[in-house]
Amino acid sequence: MEKKLYRIKNGAILAGVCTGLAAYFDLDVNLIRILAVVLACSTGVGLVAYIVAALVLPEM
Repeated sequence: MEKKLYRIKNGAILAGVCTGLAAYFDLDVNLIRILAVVLACSTGVGLVAYIVAALVLPEM
């Protein structure tokens, strides 16, 4: 069975990107959210990546 990356709106705070990444990599969603916030605050790359993922990933 092939894994696919989706945005998951169930349990999402904004667009569901972190929830989808957590499900895809089988990690806790809070770890992904902390990583996204750290990247957004330190370099701004996390914010740009989140926006691009929210626009590109299909919703489940």
